[in-house]
Formats: sequence, structure tokens, C-alpha cells
Amino acid sequence: MSVPPPAGDADVPRFWRELGLPGLVDVHVHFLPAPVQAKVWAYFEAAETHYGAAWPVHYALPEDERLAVLARLGVRAFPTLPYPHKPGMAAWLNDWSHGFAAAHPQVLSSATFFPEPEAPHYVAEALDRGVRVFKVHVQVGAFDPRDPLLDPVWARLAETGTPVVIHCGSGPLRGEHTGPAPMTGLLERHPRLQLVIAHLGMPEYREFLDLAERYERVHLDTTMFATDFTERLMPFDPADRPRLAALRDRVLLGSDFPSIPYPYAEQLAALSRLDLGDDWLRAVLWHNGARLFGVAA
Repeated sequence: MSVPPPAGDADVPRFWRELGLPGLVDVHVHFLPAPVQAKVWAYFEAAETHYGAAWPVHYALPEDERLAVLARLGVRAFPTLPYPHKPGMAAWLNDWSHGFAAAHPQVLSSATFFPEPEAPHYVAEALDRGVRVFKVHVQVGAFDPRDPLLDPVWARLAETGTPVVIHCGSGPLRGEHTGPAPMTGLLERHPRLQLVIAHLGMPEYREFLDLAERYERVHLDTTMFATDFTERLMPFDPADRPRLAALRDRVLLGSDFPSIPYPYAEQLAALSRLDLGDDWLRAVLWHNGARLFGVAA
């Protein structure tokens, strides 16, 4: 008999305990410097203009309160996932993220990059400091991931196997370089990249499932996937659920905490509603992330 989904945030620990898990590994959490976080939230406050739908940020709380929420939910490991929108910003974000991770042992040290001549240097520096995951946002950064300035960066990351959470699908907003074509080209050049496709590639779910099936180191994260909010805007074809089930070992829990327009429990309930089984949920909610990032139970 399947474990009932959580009825709310207070019920989340019951959910993962009944699945026999020690907690959750969430690969898509953001902690940003205060001025950057404020600008992100201001953007979402005007979301009706951008997306045609209201986007009330559910966890617009001070930093210490956000950390406490994750602790109560049982999220045992999570990144900060910084991302720049212009040149000259990435190295500063990396320094801030390094300090934040050093102060909080549950945080996976995170970094980012942008197509600029300095990128190979500060990416190497981040790797030397023990960074465990990079974040790239193709739509916000407005760059082609195949930019020649990034060739040495991608080659180094393919060599090290360091995971890269990459927002490259065309949802919730299309960008000049979003969609499966740039990522297909990137993977043809660097097939050993350990990419984590954010939001399951929404709305091009099927095409990004194709890439995950073709490249053994491509993962998919569940950020906002299958929630009522997303299904209204970018529905997933139920006919592709068997493909998602078959990729069980390369699907990772992601939430987009804190900037989600609903309680955290809704993401977990949405995954439960897919009816792919408790073993699939165990893999997605803990085992896959723990394996990828070396998180101990």
C-alpha cells in the first residue's frame, strides 16, 4: 500500500519517514545575497505581467527563517544555486555562496559562470574550493550554452563530473537560447557532462526525456513539475509517465524553494500523484541526490 502524500508542510516529515527515508535531498533551492534575492522576489511580485498568472512567493522570509523551514521539513542537503544575468557578476556570487556553505554544513557548496574570458579561471577556483554543484540559467543569462568562451569550462566540468543544474527549457518564459536544440548541441560536444535539467525541461518535457535517455549522465529535476500551478500552464502528457518511471535513477527532487507560489508539501504531493510507486519516490526524494552529491544518511 502506497504511503499517503503529505497534507501540508507539517506532515512532510511523516511522509518521508513512512517511506523509510532519513529526510530529503533537494537539488533546486536558492539562497542568494540579500540585494539579489530582493530583486528576484520583486520580479515574481510582478509575475502576472511576465507569465499571465500571479506568483505569490510563499516563503518570502528572512534568511534564518528560511533555513528553519527547510530544517523542519527534513531537507538534509540543498544548494544555493546562484546565477548571474550579466558579465562580471559570477565570481562575486561564487564568493558569497562559498561563505554561505561554509557557515551551514547542510548546504551543498554552489557556484555559477557566465560566457566571459574570466570564466575558466573562477570555475577552476571554485572547483579547488570544493564546489559540489554549478547553476546555469540560460533564459535569465540570455546566452547560448554553446558559446565558445564556455568550451574550456564545459570540458573541465565533463572531466570532473561536477553536476550542473541548468535551466534550459522554455518555461515559464521562452528565451532566445532556451529549448532542446542548444542542449543537444552542447551534449554532442561534451557527452560526459553531468547535467541536471531543471524543471524537467518544461514545457519541452518530451525532448528533454529524449536527452536523458540518450546520455547516461543527464539527470532531470522535478522543480515545480506536476504541481497544479504548473499543470495549468505547461501540462505534462501522462503518456510519458512510463518513460519517467524508467529513468527512476536519474530523476532528482527539486522545489525552487523559497520562490514557489504554494507550500513545499505541494511538490511532494504532486510527485506522489504521478502514481509511479514508493520505490520511485524513495529514489527521487533521497537516494539519487544522496548518491550524486555524496550525502550520508
